[in-house]
Amino acid sequence: MTFSKANETVCHLRGEPTYPKLWKDGDIIVGGVFSFHSSWEVRELTYSITPPPLKCINLNFRDFQYAQSMRFAIQEINNSSTLLPGVSLGYKIYDTCGSVAVGVQAAMALANGHDKTSVEGPCTKQSEVQAIIGDTTSSACIVITRSIGPLKIPLISHYATCECLSDKIKYPSFLRTIASDYYQSRALAELVRHFGWTWVGAIRSDDDYGNSGMATFTKVAEQMGICLEYSLPIYRTYTEDKVLRIIEQIKSSTSRVIVGFLVHWEMEFLLHKLIEHNITGFQWVGTESWISDSVIASMDKNHILQGAVGVAIPKNEVTGLKEFILDIKPLKSSGSAIFTELWESLFQCKYSNKNDSSLTTECTDKEELSDMQNSFTDMSLMPIFSNVYKGVYAVAHALHDLLGCTDKCATKKQPDPSTFLKQLRKVRFKTKDGEEVYFDENGDPVAKYEIINWQPSKIKHDDFVPVGLYDASFPEKDRMSVNMASIIWTNNKTKVPVSVCSESCPPGTRKAVQKGKPICCYDCIPCTEGEISNMTDSVTCLRCHEDYWSNMKNDGCVKKETEYLSYEEIMGILLTTISVLGAIITILIAIIFFRYKNTPIVKANNAELSFLLLFSLTLCFLCSLTFIGRPTEWSCMLRHTAFGITFVLCISCVLGKTLVVLMAFKATLPGSNVMKWFGPLQQRLSVLAFTLIQVLICILWLTTSPPFPFKNLDYFKEKIILECNVGSALGFWSVLGYIGFLALLCFILAFLARKLPDNFNEAKFITFSMLIFCAVWITFIPAYVSSPGKFTVAVEIFAILASSFGLLFCIFLPKCYVILLKPEKNSKKHMMGK
Repeated sequence: MTFSKANETVCHLRGEPTYPKLWKDGDIIVGGVFSFHSSWEVRELTYSITPPPLKCINLNFRDFQYAQSMRFAIQEINNSSTLLPGVSLGYKIYDTCGSVAVGVQAAMALANGHDKTSVEGPCTKQSEVQAIIGDTTSSACIVITRSIGPLKIPLISHYATCECLSDKIKYPSFLRTIASDYYQSRALAELVRHFGWTWVGAIRSDDDYGNSGMATFTKVAEQMGICLEYSLPIYRTYTEDKVLRIIEQIKSSTSRVIVGFLVHWEMEFLLHKLIEHNITGFQWVGTESWISDSVIASMDKNHILQGAVGVAIPKNEVTGLKEFILDIKPLKSSGSAIFTELWESLFQCKYSNKNDSSLTTECTDKEELSDMQNSFTDMSLMPIFSNVYKGVYAVAHALHDLLGCTDKCATKKQPDPSTFLKQLRKVRFKTKDGEEVYFDENGDPVAKYEIINWQPSKIKHDDFVPVGLYDASFPEKDRMSVNMASIIWTNNKTKVPVSVCSESCPPGTRKAVQKGKPICCYDCIPCTEGEISNMTDSVTCLRCHEDYWSNMKNDGCVKKETEYLSYEEIMGILLTTISVLGAIITILIAIIFFRYKNTPIVKANNAELSFLLLFSLTLCFLCSLTFIGRPTEWSCMLRHTAFGITFVLCISCVLGKTLVVLMAFKATLPGSNVMKWFGPLQQRLSVLAFTLIQVLICILWLTTSPPFPFKNLDYFKEKIILECNVGSALGFWSVLGYIGFLALLCFILAFLARKLPDNFNEAKFITFSMLIFCAVWITFIPAYVSSPGKFTVAVEIFAILASSFGLLFCIFLPKCYVILLKPEKNSKKHMMGK
């Protein structure tokens, strides 16, 4: 057909004349295009501009059932007193022979009323039909609706599911009573995910239905984490080599699930090949086009498809339709020539005027369909027949509204196509069996599917058992419900088949995609320490909170162990014992000194400073106890300041004793008056002054940046070290530095006085004690810095105790030895021997 001029279109149709196979007159005609034959052959090859004529072959019983459904609906409407009263509907139904070209030719004949395809004349007259019911396939509907789209004649399909047909810009006059593949593809993807299959193969019809549907399925599947090992097209006209490559791909695949997005013709073709090559053991997932097709099930002699699951149009009975479909004798009385071919094919007989040697039985017209078992008598596709029925009723309800029908229609005039199309898209009604019918903005109905499972049966083929539902009108999480217990899988198994590229990663590991492979192929990598994954197939590992750490299996976080030097552990008990013992020894020595305070040795060594020194040493031993136990805000401030002040007090006393020794010998020189400048008062003031300086340093430290409890999370990753942060490092090292300065000063002075003449020169013992003191604290610094956790505190306590014991033993032990064991030496004469 070609178009010319703006206001007039001239038809130039070329080809074989086309005539309706079934027809009936009426006030308004509804067209129909169905494939009464599934294929064709060219009668003879001609070399002209006219296409060679086609011969239709292979009678297709299914489309006869669709045509009967259309006739039933029209008859029911014509007999109704409430729908289109006074207006009769007629029909013209054409055979497309399974050819898209013939389908377009039939549609144009319906649109223009020209059965002959060679016509010269205008095409702008009123369309002969109000709407066209059909065709069955998406590819045919795409081409037909493009051809008649400019004429605004609605095409209502009962079985074309391609998502592309929902595009109202490209296909404004197309509507359908079956759900779009957009929802079917999503339903299939959700079904695959529901069963835990992430590694699947896919085979599709190499046409608009298969390619468009598989494209949507692939997109949705990827979003759901499902990978396709392969996606192969197939068509019944493929060469043997091409089909063999498909078979080899299936054989060599590692996935055990195959999604078949195929029309029933391609599924029949593929099934023959699978039987031929004995390919079994795969779990098939099917679309509504073949999952509930009894013809395909009866062909599956080797049970290759047994256990298949898929989505099918929900069962829907139309009262009286089954009986009408099987009553084909009225076709003969209507004068339809196709009746003869149908009858002969059904009963494998011939009429006397036929010369077909393959048929040996003569037809008598007394044959009964009740005695037959074939695809024509099979009513498993009743939901599709219902779709045809609903399409015709949608046309009738739109006409009813436009013709102003109440008790009787106001007019019988056929409405304008554009007006009718608008009304048809808005129609909403309920069938006599209570099903609500309407179209959405894309001309599609609401998507509802049954989930079907092929289960073994004692009858001719597998049973189609409903095992679940999918309703696209529900929220996404509630759309699918499946009764897993009622499913029988491939090879008659009751356990869900496994089809994954890689086994699931257990908790404690994460998925790492294998290089160059789909995301479903991965390695399971254990989570690193401190990270966990608490679910199967985790993509990432989650880091535990800083107070927690991963357990041994890395599948949960446990609270970190806290570490500090406590009184309950052996080290804490030992250090506490030594501290208390040191304090007790110091007190005992103080008691001894007090008991022998009037003896020469106590008097000669400055009894007042000795008692003050013993008091400060007692505090030094006891201050080490503040380092043990759980750090608190008060204990952190107390431990460092108490330590700093008591040690300064201690060193100040030692320094005072050293100065006393030096000054005493200076005073023995002729004319020396030095002792009056370093008497008892001056000694007390010097000790007080040295100690006050440390007190001021500590006050400044505590007011600016005091020590505080601190959780050290860096040293050990798996446990928390509770320690005291010194706050101001300057304050901390100032306290230690001042102690060190006094100790060094004391050491130097004592060293200078070590050889002064005296039987009991205390400077020698002070020198040795300061040597020990300085050695301990010089060693302390690197040990303190490098010790981990609670051992840092232990090192500090050890330094305190070691230096305290050094002072105590070096200064006081020799004196106690003389007092208790050598009393004869505790005399003024002996003391003044030199």
